Formats: sequence, C-alpha cells, structure tokens
Amino acid sequence: MSQVLMPKATAVWLVENTTLTFDQISAFTGLHPLEIQAIADGEVAGGMTGLDPTTNGQLTKEEIKRCETDPGAQLKLSPRDVPEPVARSKGPRYTPVAKRQDRPDAIAWLLKVHPELQDSQVAKLVGSTKSTVQSVKDRTHWNMQNVRPRDPVTLGLCTLKDLNDAVDRARRKAAREDAAKKKAAAKAAKAAEAAAAAEAAGGVEVAGTEGSAPSAAPVVGAERVVDPADAEQPDTAVEHDQ
Repeated sequence: MSQVLMPKATAVWLVENTTLTFDQISAFTGLHPLEIQAIADGEVAGGMTGLDPTTNGQLTKEEIKRCETDPGAQLKLSPRDVPEPVARSKGPRYTPVAKRQDRPDAIAWLLKVHPELQDSQVAKLVGSTKSTVQSVKDRTHWNMQNVRPRDPVTLGLCTLKDLNDAVDRARRKAAREDAAKKKAAAKAAKAAEAAAAAEAAGGVEVAGTEGSAPSAAPVVGAERVVDPADAEQPDTAVEHDQ
C-alpha cells in the first residue's frame, strides 16, 4: 500500500485547512486519532509547517471536498506517475568499510555466545561470508591472533532485533530437530520391543513342540497285519497222544 509523504506535516495541514474529521485524517495519514486531536489542540507538532498534499500530487481538491461533505468517506491517494521504488533483493548485508575489520571479532562473539546459530545466519548478521565464518571457527583466519570476541550490536554490525530474531529461529529449529530425533528413537525402541516379544513367543512355542512325544494317530478302517511268528500254532503234542 502506498504511504503518505510526511504524514504528520500532512495531518497538520489537513487539520488547519479542512473540515475533515479526526478519523478521516487518521485513516489517511496512518496516525492515531488521539494524535490528530492533540495536533488540533496544539499539544503535538507545535510550530510545524503543514504540508499541502494537493501540491505534491497526493490529493486533489475534489477528493477533499467529497470527504468533507460525507464524514463516512475516506480519502484516497491520487495515482502517481512516478514508479514505486524496487525493493532490494535479499543478499549479504552491506557493511561500511570502516567497520569491516570488526567482522571477525563479531563472528567470534556469535560463535562463542550463540553456538546454536548456523554459519549462514552468522554471515548474514554481520554481512560476511560462510568461508570467513568457517575460518574463524577453525581458527585458520589470517588475522586470528588479533581476533577478540566483541558484541556485533555494540559494533554496529547488526541490530538487537535482528540478533534476537536469528537466535529465536535457530532455537526453534533445534527444538524441532530434537523432537524429531526423540520421536524416531521412541519408534525404533517400540519396534525393537515388538520384535523381541515376537521372537520370545516363537521360542516358547518351539520348545513346547520339542518336549512332547509324537503320538501315533489311530488308523480307522485298516486291517491288522499279524506277524507269522505270533500266529497261533496247533497243539501237535495233544493230537499225538490221542
């Protein structure tokens, strides 16, 4: 969304030269309605020269009149012929030449105080490269004997907000990775317990089978085979006596 140029000065001019409501001026400039009221009471922006938004193409007189007749309407910025500035692409943070010699000190401080930060995060905070961070970490930097850990915030290489945000992201990532490792370990332990239980149950079943003697199943409907030696022999002695 396009922003109003010099919102407080524009609000001063609208308060002094129009009959717009505080809410209308607040919605247009982005200032709080109480601040607009303070401007009208002379408590804020005293002595500030108002900026006419119609002279720099932000508003038209017709747009102001339209909103003056309708207190519920909101002011709309006039379309601009000037192209919007292109946002700077993401890349290494620019570091002034005078402060570039302090970057190894800041890197050493970050590696010592916040080891959870990744090399890419450290490099981005101080506007350096991953190879420089790695050389400081390995103590192979060409000027390592003169490197002294110093806070990058006090050196002006980054803001406290950027540092806190980077540390917060690193800690959240570490917590997620730790939770994932614990979950994988618990899953592996559970699978090992299940495999051990299944193996123990199989061993008991095999042992019970080996301890019992096999019993011959009766043969139904089969004829008995008699050994000739066991067959009854006639009593020849009795017949001889007779």
